[in-house]
Amino acid sequence: MKERGPGSPGRARTTSPEDAARPEVELLDRDVALVGGLVAIPSVSRQEHDAVEWLVARMRERGFTASIDDAGNAVGEIGDGPVHVVLLGHIDTVPGEIPVRVEDGELVGRGAVDAKGPLAAFVAAATQRIDGLKVTVVGAVEEESPTSRGARFRATLPAPDWCVIGEPSGWDSVTVGYKGRLVLGVTLVREARHGASPGPTVSEEALALWTRIKDAAVARTAEARAVARLDCRLEGMHAAAGDGLTERAELRVGYRIPPGIGTAELEAAARDIADDHDGDAEATVERIASEEPARTARTTPVATAFARAISAVGGQTTFKEKSGTSDMNVLLPAWRCPMVAYGPGDARYDHTPIERLSLADYGRSIAVLRDVLRRAASR
Repeated sequence: MKERGPGSPGRARTTSPEDAARPEVELLDRDVALVGGLVAIPSVSRQEHDAVEWLVARMRERGFTASIDDAGNAVGEIGDGPVHVVLLGHIDTVPGEIPVRVEDGELVGRGAVDAKGPLAAFVAAATQRIDGLKVTVVGAVEEESPTSRGARFRATLPAPDWCVIGEPSGWDSVTVGYKGRLVLGVTLVREARHGASPGPTVSEEALALWTRIKDAAVARTAEARAVARLDCRLEGMHAAAGDGLTERAELRVGYRIPPGIGTAELEAAARDIADDHDGDAEATVERIASEEPARTARTTPVATAFARAISAVGGQTTFKEKSGTSDMNVLLPAWRCPMVAYGPGDARYDHTPIERLSLADYGRSIAVLRDVLRRAASR
């Protein structure tokens, strides 16, 4: 496709050689400008307001009834009918400024993949009203923070008929499962001692305790395939002399949890290990953040609609289960409606300094989403 800045005029077409066997998909300039403009506005988690206001304005221009809800989310509604579909993607990003540009048919910039590309595709696809269908697009805040404030607020509202979570699956793939997550803070405190005293330091005590916690976690699923394996990592460690009377070490322990294991039982197991700690320090455990695992069937009406829509654009659907988490972990247990995660982009670029989105795949995802919405209305 012809390269241009994110907001320049004209229209682009998917013309790469590997696309020749697929039906042609036209990508309108206003849809390129939408994703480029959104990516160009920094929106690190908990600092999303400028991007939220901008997206609300763009949705209003497209005929949405749009506003900012009580959690700070950008919310746009369009259409009217008995079937309600929610398209929820997150508008926040991780830190790291990447100059926004288009090169070799790809939009480069922080958030292009995770997850402003999927969110912009939602707005673009929903712009075309469909008889009998109400669509709510949500640009959710704080997904990249432990709070997940945006999704948790929407979870208190009535469930829609279908929900699609905006995350990079690839235009021809659908995500039906995410591992859960648990983050624990483990603190060890003991009386201060001279640096030349015999025995382990408080840092060494902490590392010994960490090893026991990790070994216990790994043993639970040692023979399982990767997606069914319990992962446990040391996300951070800090040790200090304290107030001169005590010394302390703090661990941040993160779990990625497959279906079948709950956060409560993992926390209880870590507390038991801390209580049984045989060093001089007193060990305590605190829960910092958690989401339960989420998995849905590949045969739900929304998953089937995506498979057929992807086929119509010349693709062959792949269903994925991911080791990370998303707002599906929050909304699926609350709403219990047919739900998948979908969006353009290669998840291997998530959070990296080379984050980039294929504009051709962005265009295909818009076509897929429009087809899915038509199928929702006629179900």
